[in-house]
Amino acid sequence: MASVAVRVSFLSVIALLNFVFVFVTGTDFVRFISFRAIYHNITGGSVACQESVPWSVALRDSSVLKAVCVDLILLAVFTVQHSVLAWPPVKQACQSVLGVLNRAVYCSTTALALQVLMRCWQPVTNAPCLWSVHSSPWDIWFPLICFVFHFLAWAIIFSILLIFDYGELIGIKQVYYECLGLGDPLSLKSARAQRLYAHLRHPVCLELAVVLWLLPTFPLDRFLLAGYLTVYLALAHSLDTQDCAYLSVQLRSKMQVFSLPPGGRVEASVTSANNNNNHKRD
Repeated sequence: MASVAVRVSFLSVIALLNFVFVFVTGTDFVRFISFRAIYHNITGGSVACQESVPWSVALRDSSVLKAVCVDLILLAVFTVQHSVLAWPPVKQACQSVLGVLNRAVYCSTTALALQVLMRCWQPVTNAPCLWSVHSSPWDIWFPLICFVFHFLAWAIIFSILLIFDYGELIGIKQVYYECLGLGDPLSLKSARAQRLYAHLRHPVCLELAVVLWLLPTFPLDRFLLAGYLTVYLALAHSLDTQDCAYLSVQLRSKMQVFSLPPGGRVEASVTSANNNNNHKRD
């Protein structure tokens, strides 16, 4: 009995530490990829690029080439971690070793790779910007417009993560179910839901594209970051018509529940549960 209590406590502590680390890293990532760049443009911080330097000179500058190489290596490290650990043979091997902590370890290593990328990222300040908004009044209004769009994009991203079960995405739900003896939460979902989760590795591609590309000043290092991650997200996208149809049905069901008054949500929840059971039989 004592060994079971120790195991439950150990799993719970690891899951909570993983949650804190992933949450802090997510907050740092929002600041790194979005609001820091916009705030820098609004407040007129240090120069992000050199407009007077031609590309032919900048691309021969050793400091520019060094920064580009470092940034590409950091992106490659993140890609290797994020893709290799999700590769089915490696994932199965990790599952056999880590068990219920497999998802939590995957999220923690992803957060660690992101922390290394953010802390070691090299801005390219000795090259021209791809674009930069300087003309009045857009030098004031366009950063504010970017801020609004970024804020909305992140709000949508966080909403989608909640809809897709945030606790299960970061591995807390797996540990909770294990401690209660309920097994893997994914196995309790319908076959169509499992199929969707297998294909939908990144459910926020469009919103991330807005955050990556919509900036008032776009230096070379930002182009590397946005271009690399956009290609990575596009290659990882593998939804088909069956997945889209299932996702549309589930979205309509949830929207119907949220649109009802509080008194009518109980009946709608029962109906939604019945629909989920029908999907399981499918």
